[in-house]
Amino acid sequence: MRLAFVSDIHGNAEALDAVLQDIKGRNIDKTYILGDLCFRGPEPKRALDLVRETNTEVIKGNADEWVVRGIRTGEVPDEAYSIMNKECDWSYAKLAEEDLDYLKNLPEELNLAFGKVSIHAFHATPESLFEVVQPTESDEVLSEKLMAREADIHIYAHIHKSYIRYIDGKCLINTGSVGLPFYRLNMASYAIVDIKENSYECSIVRVKYNTEKVIEQLNSFDYPNTEFIANVLT
Repeated sequence: MRLAFVSDIHGNAEALDAVLQDIKGRNIDKTYILGDLCFRGPEPKRALDLVRETNTEVIKGNADEWVVRGIRTGEVPDEAYSIMNKECDWSYAKLAEEDLDYLKNLPEELNLAFGKVSIHAFHATPESLFEVVQPTESDEVLSEKLMAREADIHIYAHIHKSYIRYIDGKCLINTGSVGLPFYRLNMASYAIVDIKENSYECSIVRVKYNTEKVIEQLNSFDYPNTEFIANVLT
C-alpha cells in the first residue's frame, strides 16, 4: 500500500490542485486528509469541495473548529485575535450550511492498519486540536505528547513544518502544510508512507504551484489579512 497524508490546506485550492495532481502521478493507493481545510486562504469553498471529491477519510483540525464556532479568547495571541476572527467570518460567509455541518462532524483521529504496520494519525496531538508540539522538542516530550498510543507510525500536522523522526523504534511524521508552509519555502508539502509486507518507507514531498496567482486572488477577493498570508507564501 502506498498512502498519502495531506493537511493544512487553509483555503489554498491552487496548492491543493497541485498536490492532488502530484499524488495522481505517484501510484498512491489511498489519500488521507488531516484537517485545516478552509480557513486562511482565498478559496475556502473550492478547497473544501476538492477535499470532499477525494472520497477519502478526513479528520478535523483546529481551523475547521474555528470556522464553525469562531476563535475564542486565549486560543491565539491577543494581538492576532481581532484580525483572525475577521478572517474566520470571511471564510464562514463563503460556505454553505452543509459545508459547516460537514466540518462540525469530522472525526478527530484515524487508526489504520495495513498488514503488520499500524498508523495513528491526528491533527495536533491525540488529546487536542490546538496544542503546538514543535520538532525541536526532546525525544521524551515528542514521545509523551504524540506517541503515547500504540502504533508503528504516528502522523500529525498543525505546525506547518514537515519532518520525520524515529524514537524508540517508532516513526513520527509531520506532513507540513499544503497551503501555508512555515519554512519560507513556497512549495506545498505532504507525506507518503509506502508499506510492504515486512517494511515501510516514509518520505516528504514538496510541490511547486503558482503562489503569485494565490496572492492575486487574496487581493481581488478582498481577503481581510492579505499582507500576512502573502508574506507566508513568499
